[in-house]
This record gives sequence, structure tokens and C-alpha cells, in this order.
Amino acid sequence: MKTPDVRIDTKLNKQVWARGIRNVPVRIRVRLSRKRNEDEDSTNKFYTLVTFVPVASFKGLETVTVDSEE
Repeated sequence: MKTPDVRIDTKLNKQVWARGIRNVPVRIRVRLSRKRNEDEDSTNKFYTLVTFVPVASFKGLETVTVDSEE
């Protein structure tokens, strides 16, 4: 998303480390969203937030572009 500032949600971090360092999950569904930076001192106007999306099965999933009005 061409933002140098990428922030990982705590739920995603917990999901990655849930089975320990040796048993890392093969696939994880994530959502990338570009947010406006509230910090006035930052050099970047936007940051990318990576969040975890729970799914029952990975079969038949495709990439979906969603425009949010937040």
C-alpha cells in the first residue's frame, strides 16, 4: 500500500505465536487497511494496519478489495 509505517494488530500477533516458535501457521487470512496518521509529528500521512480475519476454511477464498468509509 506504499506506506513505510506498517502496524500489526495484537490479535494477529497472538495468532501467529499461538502454537509456538516451531509450529508457525502455514496460512493466515489478513486484512490490510490504510489509515490516516493522527500523530502530527509523524513524517508519514498514512499507515497500514494489518489485522487478523478468522476463517473456517481457506478453500475457494479470493482477494477482495473493500472500500471502507471510516
